[in-house]
Amino acid sequence: MSDSCFTRDELMVVAASRALSNDDVCFVGIGAPSAACNLARLCHAPGITLIYESGTIGTAPSVLPLSIGDGELCETALTTVSVVEMFRYWLQGGRITVGFLGAAQIDKFGNINTTVIGGYEEPRVRLPGGGGAPEIASSSDRVFVTMKQSKRGFVEKIDFFTSFGHGSGGDQRRKRGLRTRGPVLLVTDLAVWESDPESREFRVASIHPGVSKNELESTVSWPVKYGPDASATPPPTEFELETLRDLQARTAAAHVKPGRKGDGE
Repeated sequence: MSDSCFTRDELMVVAASRALSNDDVCFVGIGAPSAACNLARLCHAPGITLIYESGTIGTAPSVLPLSIGDGELCETALTTVSVVEMFRYWLQGGRITVGFLGAAQIDKFGNINTTVIGGYEEPRVRLPGGGGAPEIASSSDRVFVTMKQSKRGFVEKIDFFTSFGHGSGGDQRRKRGLRTRGPVLLVTDLAVWESDPESREFRVASIHPGVSKNELESTVSWPVKYGPDASATPPPTEFELETLRDLQARTAAAHVKPGRKGDGE
């Protein structure tokens, strides 16, 4: 399959999905994390357990949800529990293997901001906030993050600590009483990043086809490091790409509002 057969956004979702296994219990964020988790379920991990913040456990949506309150999640879930039970028993109880999050800003140690851009009292942009992300980042065994690369998002210092990653690096999580592994994987539209086991700094594990080191480094506000085995990200297979596009097409059709052009007109 040639590089021109897929978009960078598609490869981002595919690459993120490949990091998930059949045995994972995954706390899913809306957007690209949801697409990646459901693609994994439909391709190579049919036994994966997907959990959304609204309390839906073992959900298997046929279309991607617009929010955690989307009826599609409850209708296809094995069961739905209260938010209190979701967080106290499942998340804080250590039953989540992967927390899959997005971010507005991230630093090299995996600290995430989804609260404000600029000062908190008078921000330039006020973002949706943390929701359950701070707890997911603290209590999930591992944290995966997916987002597009840009200097606005990949910053030397985040404007607000919404979700704690590895602080200033090293053993900062453990010093703060966190026993989970924290952010270990960062998948973007340009590369796959992995956390260095010692410093906890994200370093490039693979670069997507058609992306140069110059382009990659121009979108990051810190000096980029590369893993010892950094290579090219394998392109999507035909099956992965067809499955993702079918899922996105069903989602688009399901979310067309009556009266809009294309809705039977």
